[in-house]
Amino acid sequence: APPRYRYYQNVCTQSYSYAWWDWARWEREIDWMALSGINLALAFVGQEATWQRVYRSLGLNQSEIDAYFTGPAFLAWNRMGNLHGWAGPLPPAWHLRQLYLQYRIVERMRSLGMITVLPAFAGHVPQGVLRVFPRVNATRLGGWSHFDCTYSCTYLLDPEDPIFQVIGTLFLKELIKEFGTDHIYSADTFNEMTPVSSDPAYLSRVSNAVFTSMTGADPEALWLMQGWLFQHQPDFWQPAQVRALLRGVPLGRMIVLDLFAESKPVYQWTESFYGQPFIWCMLHNFGGNHGLFGTVEAINHGPFAARRFPNSTMVGTGLVPEGIEQNDMVYELMNELGWRQDPLDLPSWVTRYAERRYGAPNAAAASAWRLLLRSVYNCTGVCVNHNRSPLVRRPSLHMDTELWYNASDVYEAWRLLLSAGTELGSSTTFRYDLVDVTRQAAQQLVTKYYLSIRQAFQSHALPELLTAGGVLVYDLLPELDSLLSSHSLFLLGRWLESARAMATSDQEAEQYELNARNQVTLWGPSGNILDYANKQLGGLVLDYYGVRWSLFVSALVESLNSGSPFHQDQFNQAVFQVERGFVYNKKRYPAVPAGDTLEISRKLFLKYYP
Repeated sequence: APPRYRYYQNVCTQSYSYAWWDWARWEREIDWMALSGINLALAFVGQEATWQRVYRSLGLNQSEIDAYFTGPAFLAWNRMGNLHGWAGPLPPAWHLRQLYLQYRIVERMRSLGMITVLPAFAGHVPQGVLRVFPRVNATRLGGWSHFDCTYSCTYLLDPEDPIFQVIGTLFLKELIKEFGTDHIYSADTFNEMTPVSSDPAYLSRVSNAVFTSMTGADPEALWLMQGWLFQHQPDFWQPAQVRALLRGVPLGRMIVLDLFAESKPVYQWTESFYGQPFIWCMLHNFGGNHGLFGTVEAINHGPFAARRFPNSTMVGTGLVPEGIEQNDMVYELMNELGWRQDPLDLPSWVTRYAERRYGAPNAAAASAWRLLLRSVYNCTGVCVNHNRSPLVRRPSLHMDTELWYNASDVYEAWRLLLSAGTELGSSTTFRYDLVDVTRQAAQQLVTKYYLSIRQAFQSHALPELLTAGGVLVYDLLPELDSLLSSHSLFLLGRWLESARAMATSDQEAEQYELNARNQVTLWGPSGNILDYANKQLGGLVLDYYGVRWSLFVSALVESLNSGSPFHQDQFNQAVFQVERGFVYNKKRYPAVPAGDTLEISRKLFLKYYP
């Protein structure tokens, strides 16, 4: 392979995808990593157990620690100093189970020749530290992402405060004693958090303090840092600020992940990170959303352009999705590019991909994939893949219906895949892709019916509104739900039951299930990051998205009937009760699929193919 590293994982994936994994699921993932040639990856599981030991040894009491840790589904943001306390605390049994997993994870990753990246101290501390050390110099950061200080506004230690080194080195020494080390550590101090000062000297001191606390425990330490902050807040991170933060660490002792390089590369405007090594990463996915998406041209050329960049310090390629179990093809492609000297011929690559994926050549399947490649997988320009389809967003009269591709290409790919069903129907990967492409077609159809509903409402056409609304709420959404329910990887029950399976008591099971439900819907107590982590799952489509749409159509009908205007604010208040009701409804969902995928897809096709 041309570059040194092939990196995998995003700190957010720990919560959006791995939150409820047992060892069997981790083992599968690590095997896949080995088969894909990944040689550098995070080993973040179970770190709260070590943190708890460190906090206790510093003199914090258990209630202060409990007020700090979030629940299991939100730990990624607790670790980056964005949140504290939300959906927590962490039960003692959680720590034990996660520690046991971490032992096995690092052992297996190392046995397969991978470098494990352990967490390090970024400078955020629980409020209890201020009680134990009243003279400590700490600043309170602002709220994060629509959260107020109830669950946000973390304390950040001043880099010059001696306690910074004490805590950072103590934590890392404990961690190394427990798990050994491969000398690479990850810490993110300012992920989506604005520093208290833009003075370059201050920023250099912060990064130097983080690095010094690592070398205090391991003289050979290398710091792996996510470069997300530079493109997320470009107004703050001007060249002088970026340079100061990066150069606070000796050259070559930091590796920066150019996290969103396929859309917003940072290396180009920072002179290749001012001499620090970097990894060209494809982010691709936000929140683990379903929805076919890719930027194949950008990833086919981006890494090679980065390697040829003047004085390039690129040392590898990486996959850093926020959530996995979607769009397999894009990840297979990116992994392959890590081994290549030159860009691929994509149409012929995807033709071979279809054959490898289904275990047999099939002309119709290959044609379907070439159509998907040129349309839904070929987003150009600055593409940010949040699924904004009306299907998975709170209904309003101003929803985003734009597509970056030609919808008819997906309908045609659906037809072609279905026609390959007789030959390929026994392939499990084929059945998964058929669900996924049918789901995408149904998502497009939801937009079509939404536009009809909006048009009918705006032209006061009650019969048309009732027809379009009726088809959407009483046929299309239930059909989509039954399609998703026919495949184990598209079941809400699988997500919820895996959360419950982590518990050692009924009380824990209820807490974990609430964590799992809240993350994919309200994301916070009051819809703070509503639908950010939306998924299209059997059970969720019917009982969450479907109920919202039903309420919306009824509100519009009521408005036309009574002649009173539709008020979005009033609707939002009513629909919030529905959303919150779903999080707390305690209904158990099947974790086993029902129905025949091929049959359901064919039925949808005969009814809806435009």
